[in-house]
Amino acid sequence: MTLLQVMAADNAADVRVRTTDDAVIAAELAAHGITFDRWPALDDAAATSSDELLAHYADRVAELNDSGRYKHIDIARIHPDDANPEWPAIAKGAREKFLNEHRHAEDEVRYFAAGRGCFYLHLGEEVLAVVCEGGDLLSVPAGTLHWFDMGTRPDFIAIRFFEEEDGWVGDFTGDRISEGFPTLDELLTAS
Repeated sequence: MTLLQVMAADNAADVRVRTTDDAVIAAELAAHGITFDRWPALDDAAATSSDELLAHYADRVAELNDSGRYKHIDIARIHPDDANPEWPAIAKGAREKFLNEHRHAEDEVRYFAAGRGCFYLHLGEEVLAVVCEGGDLLSVPAGTLHWFDMGTRPDFIAIRFFEEEDGWVGDFTGDRISEGFPTLDELLTAS
Protein backbone atom coordinates (compact mmCIF):
# COMPACT_ATOMS: atom_id res chain seq x y z
CA MET A 1 0.00 0.00 0.00
CA THR A 2 1.51 3.28 -1.12
CA LEU A 3 0.85 5.85 1.58
CA LEU A 4 1.33 9.58 2.11
CA GLN A 5 1.11 11.05 5.59
CA VAL A 6 1.69 14.79 5.99
CA MET A 7 2.57 15.97 9.50
CA ALA A 8 3.56 19.24 11.12
CA ALA A 9 7.37 19.43 11.33
CA ASP A 10 7.16 20.47 14.97
CA ASN A 11 4.50 17.92 16.00
CA ALA A 12 4.22 14.52 14.32
CA ALA A 13 0.85 13.97 16.03
CA ASP A 14 -0.57 16.83 13.93
CA VAL A 15 -1.49 14.70 10.91
CA ARG A 16 -2.77 16.94 8.13
CA VAL A 17 -3.19 14.36 5.36
CA ARG A 18 -3.18 10.56 5.33
CA THR A 19 -4.05 8.91 2.02
CA THR A 20 -3.44 5.87 -0.15
CA ASP A 21 -4.97 7.51 -3.23
CA ASP A 22 -2.26 7.65 -5.93
CA ALA A 23 -3.76 10.76 -7.57
CA VAL A 24 -3.84 12.67 -4.27
CA ILE A 25 -0.30 11.52 -3.45
CA ALA A 26 0.98 12.61 -6.87
CA ALA A 27 -0.74 16.02 -6.63
CA GLU A 28 0.46 16.70 -3.08
CA LEU A 29 4.04 15.80 -3.98
CA ALA A 30 3.95 17.70 -7.29
CA ALA A 31 3.01 20.85 -5.36
CA HIS A 32 6.48 20.54 -3.78
CA GLY A 33 8.36 19.73 -7.00
CA ILE A 34 8.55 16.01 -6.21
CA THR A 35 7.75 13.47 -8.91
CA PHE A 36 5.65 10.42 -8.07
CA ASP A 37 4.74 7.88 -10.72
CA ARG A 38 3.69 4.24 -11.03
CA TRP A 39 5.21 1.66 -13.33
CA PRO A 40 3.87 -1.88 -13.70
CA ALA A 41 5.58 -4.11 -11.15
CA LEU A 42 6.78 -7.62 -11.89
CA ASP A 43 5.15 -10.30 -9.75
CA ASP A 44 8.43 -12.21 -9.50
CA ALA A 45 10.87 -9.29 -9.15
CA ALA A 46 12.62 -10.92 -6.17
CA ALA A 47 13.44 -13.97 -8.30
CA THR A 48 14.62 -11.84 -11.23
CA SER A 49 18.30 -10.97 -11.58
CA SER A 50 19.38 -7.34 -11.53
CA ASP A 51 20.41 -7.52 -15.19
CA GLU A 52 17.01 -8.98 -16.13
CA LEU A 53 15.21 -6.27 -14.14
CA LEU A 54 17.16 -3.53 -15.87
CA ALA A 55 16.41 -5.16 -19.23
CA HIS A 56 12.70 -5.45 -18.36
CA TYR A 57 12.49 -1.76 -17.47
CA ALA A 58 14.90 -0.60 -20.21
CA ASP A 59 12.28 1.42 -22.13
CA ARG A 60 11.00 3.20 -19.01
CA VAL A 61 14.54 3.83 -17.77
CA ALA A 62 15.49 5.24 -21.19
CA GLU A 63 12.44 7.51 -21.17
CA LEU A 64 13.24 8.77 -17.67
CA ASN A 65 16.85 9.33 -18.68
CA ASP A 66 16.22 10.70 -22.18
CA SER A 67 18.58 13.62 -21.48
CA GLY A 68 21.39 11.22 -20.51
CA ARG A 69 21.66 12.97 -17.16
CA TYR A 70 21.95 9.78 -15.12
CA LYS A 71 25.33 8.18 -15.81
CA HIS A 72 24.99 5.46 -13.14
CA ILE A 73 21.87 3.30 -12.95
CA ASP A 74 21.93 0.28 -10.69
CA ILE A 75 19.85 -1.96 -8.47
CA ALA A 76 19.86 -2.00 -4.67
CA ARG A 77 18.52 -5.17 -3.04
CA ILE A 78 18.06 -6.21 0.53
CA HIS A 79 16.06 -9.24 1.62
CA PRO A 80 15.63 -10.98 4.97
CA ASP A 81 17.95 -13.95 5.42
CA ASP A 82 16.92 -15.76 8.58
CA ALA A 83 19.42 -18.56 7.84
CA ASN A 84 22.27 -16.07 8.28
CA PRO A 85 23.01 -15.43 11.97
CA GLU A 86 24.50 -12.05 10.97
CA TRP A 87 21.26 -10.94 9.25
CA PRO A 88 19.90 -8.94 12.23
CA ALA A 89 23.12 -6.90 12.42
CA ILE A 90 23.19 -6.45 8.62
CA ALA A 91 19.57 -5.27 8.62
CA LYS A 92 20.13 -2.88 11.52
CA GLY A 93 23.24 -1.40 9.91
CA ALA A 94 21.52 -0.94 6.54
CA ARG A 95 18.50 0.68 8.19
CA GLU A 96 20.47 3.07 10.39
CA LYS A 97 22.56 4.36 7.49
CA PHE A 98 19.93 6.90 6.34
CA LEU A 99 17.59 7.25 9.35
CA ASN A 100 18.85 10.75 10.17
CA GLU A 101 18.06 13.90 8.23
CA HIS A 102 20.30 14.55 5.24
CA ARG A 103 20.33 15.93 1.72
CA HIS A 104 22.03 15.00 -1.52
CA ALA A 105 23.83 17.17 -4.08
CA GLU A 106 21.72 15.60 -6.84
CA ASP A 107 18.16 14.37 -7.23
CA GLU A 108 17.38 11.12 -5.43
CA VAL A 109 15.48 8.99 -7.95
CA ARG A 110 14.24 5.53 -6.97
CA TYR A 111 11.95 3.03 -8.61
CA PHE A 112 10.75 0.32 -6.22
CA ALA A 113 10.58 -2.90 -8.23
CA ALA A 114 9.49 -4.78 -5.09
CA GLY A 115 9.20 -4.39 -1.33
CA ARG A 116 8.87 -1.08 0.45
CA GLY A 117 10.61 1.86 2.08
CA CYS A 118 9.61 5.26 3.41
CA PHE A 119 11.00 8.65 2.45
CA TYR A 120 10.39 11.41 4.99
CA LEU A 121 10.61 14.79 3.27
CA HIS A 122 11.20 17.77 5.59
CA LEU A 123 9.65 20.61 3.62
CA GLY A 124 9.57 23.74 5.75
CA GLU A 125 6.82 23.45 8.34
CA GLU A 126 5.76 19.95 7.25
CA VAL A 127 7.16 16.45 7.01
CA LEU A 128 5.73 14.28 4.25
CA ALA A 129 6.15 10.55 4.86
CA VAL A 130 5.90 8.68 1.55
CA VAL A 131 5.71 4.89 1.86
CA CYS A 132 6.78 3.52 -1.52
CA GLU A 133 6.06 -0.05 -2.62
CA GLY A 134 6.61 -2.18 -5.70
CA GLY A 135 5.64 -0.10 -8.74
CA ASP A 136 6.36 3.32 -7.19
CA LEU A 137 8.81 5.84 -8.64
CA LEU A 138 9.87 8.81 -6.53
CA SER A 139 12.19 11.64 -7.54
CA VAL A 140 13.27 13.95 -4.73
CA PRO A 141 14.98 17.17 -5.86
CA ALA A 142 18.61 17.81 -4.92
CA GLY A 143 19.01 19.60 -1.60
CA THR A 144 15.69 18.38 -0.16
CA LEU A 145 16.00 17.59 3.54
CA HIS A 146 14.86 14.03 4.15
CA TRP A 147 15.55 10.66 5.72
CA PHE A 148 14.73 7.09 4.70
CA ASP A 149 13.43 4.15 6.74
CA MET A 150 13.48 0.63 5.33
CA GLY A 151 11.81 -0.82 8.43
CA THR A 152 12.99 -3.29 11.03
CA ARG A 153 12.91 -6.12 8.47
CA PRO A 154 14.26 -4.50 5.29
CA ASP A 155 12.99 -6.06 2.09
CA PHE A 156 13.10 -4.15 -1.20
CA ILE A 157 14.52 -3.93 -4.68
CA ALA A 158 15.05 -0.46 -6.11
CA ILE A 159 16.45 0.89 -9.35
CA ARG A 160 18.64 3.86 -8.45
CA PHE A 161 19.56 6.71 -10.79
CA PHE A 162 22.72 8.77 -10.20
CA GLU A 163 24.48 11.57 -12.02
CA GLU A 164 27.74 10.82 -10.19
CA GLU A 165 28.98 7.53 -8.74
CA ASP A 166 28.84 8.95 -5.21
CA GLY A 167 25.40 10.52 -5.70
CA TRP A 168 23.97 8.31 -2.95
CA VAL A 169 26.27 9.85 -0.30
CA GLY A 170 24.26 11.97 2.13
CA ASP A 171 25.17 15.34 3.64
CA PHE A 172 23.84 14.86 7.19
CA THR A 173 22.45 17.93 8.95
CA GLY A 174 22.92 16.74 12.54
CA ASP A 175 19.25 17.53 13.23
CA ARG A 176 17.57 14.71 15.18
CA ILE A 177 14.09 15.54 13.81
CA SER A 178 13.62 11.98 12.56
CA GLU A 179 13.48 10.68 16.12
CA GLY A 180 10.14 12.45 16.68
CA PHE A 181 8.29 10.83 13.78
CA PRO A 182 6.62 7.44 13.35
CA THR A 183 8.81 4.75 11.82
CA LEU A 184 7.86 2.92 8.64
CA ASP A 185 6.56 0.02 10.75
CA GLU A 186 4.46 2.40 12.87
CA LEU A 187 3.02 4.14 9.80
CA LEU A 188 1.92 0.81 8.37
CA THR A 189 0.16 -0.27 11.56
CA ALA A 190 -1.55 3.08 12.26
CA SER A 191 -5.22 3.37 11.45
